[in-house]
Amino acid sequence: MGENRDSLIHATAAGNQIRCMAAVTTALVGEACRRHRTFPTASAALGRVLTGGLLLGSGVKDLEKITVHFDCDGPIGNIVAQADPYGKVRGYVSNPEADSISANERGKLDVQGVVGGGTLYVTRDAGFEIGLLREAYRGSVPIVSGEIGKDLAYYLAKSEQIKSAVSLGVLMTVDADGGRPAQTSAPRFEIDRLRITAAGGFIIQMMPSVEEDLIAYLERAIPEAPTSTEMVSAGLAPESMLRAVLGDLDLTVLEEQEPRFHCPCSHERARLMISALGRDEVEDMIANDDGAEMICHFCNEAYRLTTEELNEILREE
Repeated sequence: MGENRDSLIHATAAGNQIRCMAAVTTALVGEACRRHRTFPTASAALGRVLTGGLLLGSGVKDLEKITVHFDCDGPIGNIVAQADPYGKVRGYVSNPEADSISANERGKLDVQGVVGGGTLYVTRDAGFEIGLLREAYRGSVPIVSGEIGKDLAYYLAKSEQIKSAVSLGVLMTVDADGGRPAQTSAPRFEIDRLRITAAGGFIIQMMPSVEEDLIAYLERAIPEAPTSTEMVSAGLAPESMLRAVLGDLDLTVLEEQEPRFHCPCSHERARLMISALGRDEVEDMIANDDGAEMICHFCNEAYRLTTEELNEILREE
């Protein structure tokens, strides 16, 4: 199995008739799964959504960010990823222990089984962090597959009228004696034995000027190409992944970044959020909780505020 650093590229092909994004995301998906302590199938789902959000985020403008939200009716609940154009992404699942003991018909983890149906929302907003507060654009489509990649392709076709091929994958191993999660009283899955060994994906989009013969070529070539998981596992970098899919078509890399799992939460932000709760709530925390703790949904970081800090908040009002 090859090893490769996380990388994200933006490219064009076939004389600008095709727009491409590809990424290796093994390290950042591994960090997200470690932070949220996700079980295997939840890890696969979260990793796919993080990679998909990262690829979509690479195409937004400066100061914008994109949020991909799978509102699932399956046991995983919500899967959320938020990305910006600088290669930073963060995300979480509502139920990190959502898992499927049985594989699907292809012998893979049954992501569709834990996702189920529901609605996919994609939100683009700009300037929130610097106070511009522009109106966000939000599109939505039904979850038609539950496999994540096909759902994002469906969203791009229906909501943004961009015909796209989306391939997303996560490969993991469980150290010896790691066990599997059980439905009843069998030993629980030992989460610390889970290792993300390959993660990544690509999006290939056809521009309005695309010629019919090129469409026909891509419709033959893309299904015959190796999966993104296979290519990342073999050590291919994003550019090589795209070349493996596109064959002899010319490819021009426009930009390369090193993506990473990043959350802007901090102790100071936690303090500001608690101060916004109001005097009565803060006084109740002092009286009954001997301080306060806030946990960030996106990165699972916990912030503890002492009673002294809470009293300082009251004095500042």
